[in-house]
Amino acid sequence: MYMSFRWLGQEDTIPLEYIRQIPRLRSIVAALYDLPPGAVWPQDRLQSLRAQAEAADLAWRVVESIPVPESIKLGGADRDRDIDAWMASMRNVAAVLGPASLVQNSADWSGRESPVVITYNFMPVFDWTRSQLARRLPDGSTCLAYDQEAVDRLDPLTSDLDLPGWLATYTRPQLTRLVAQYRELGSEAVYDNMVYFLKAISPLAEELGLQLALHPDDPPWPVFGIPRVIDGAPALRRLFTDVPSPANKLCLCSGSFGVNPDNNIVSMIDEFPERLAFMHLRNVKITGPHSFEECGHCSSSGDLDMAAIVEALVRNKFDGPVRPDHGRMIWGETGKPGYGLYDRALGAAYLNGLIEQAERSFGT
Repeated sequence: MYMSFRWLGQEDTIPLEYIRQIPRLRSIVAALYDLPPGAVWPQDRLQSLRAQAEAADLAWRVVESIPVPESIKLGGADRDRDIDAWMASMRNVAAVLGPASLVQNSADWSGRESPVVITYNFMPVFDWTRSQLARRLPDGSTCLAYDQEAVDRLDPLTSDLDLPGWLATYTRPQLTRLVAQYRELGSEAVYDNMVYFLKAISPLAEELGLQLALHPDDPPWPVFGIPRVIDGAPALRRLFTDVPSPANKLCLCSGSFGVNPDNNIVSMIDEFPERLAFMHLRNVKITGPHSFEECGHCSSSGDLDMAAIVEALVRNKFDGPVRPDHGRMIWGETGKPGYGLYDRALGAAYLNGLIEQAERSFGT
């Protein structure tokens, strides 16, 4: 496996050269974040982003994410049009990133080929949701947190929400309509719409040699009465049966699945090794029913055994990208919550140590 790091493009306060200085980190995870859902990603923009990465001696092999329009999730009248646009973006990603070595000039990675991975999620209306963006921890750092009691006191139709993932382009009437539609639609219909989408795009992904990496719902339970469908191993078994395409793969986020104690991350890696395309590695501390904090990456910081998770990846010969996921804000750093440099860099260093030890243990 190889270490990567999410970079938020021109608006990111973290320079690419800083990312390059993290040991054994040779790849970024990026996207065209300013384009709305349904827009076709142009090749010239993709080429420019790739050139920026490679100028810093970094590869770009993982797209995170091409957003899925609500029309597709709802099964609306425009979904086939928007699926066509999504596939047009797939074609342009394949044309620009295409088969290539992981990094062209680095002595320790030169010649290593890695498939292009396109990550996406099927979470209605919003992406990952937290009730606090800067909960202060005893050591003075701040973290992302989710408290179910706090969320239960909010109504997305009347509250002034400041939560990550909500698309600011939605007007209040649009938001009201979407929430009502999803509440009425229910989880089975949302799941059926995801299967429809995947059956439409998987043949093209196979043809282009792309891996489609589905990110689980975060958190993996309904929020504001809006359904969630990818919440654990049973949902994955069903999806991989209904859409058996080899391009239909998983972005296994240890934190997203791990906040539900019923989800065993090691068992999921052992069960779905051929479906793993991309790993988000982070720890979480469960603070109550449907409540958690995002802590440091070390096993001792939270409730996930990160060493066992990495061992499972090595034991199952996973050779794809991993990245340290959401980090705390430490040492006075400010920026986008969860996406500072310092704690994610510490996480990358810690994970690299776990990978090295596991590889020695299993003789890889």
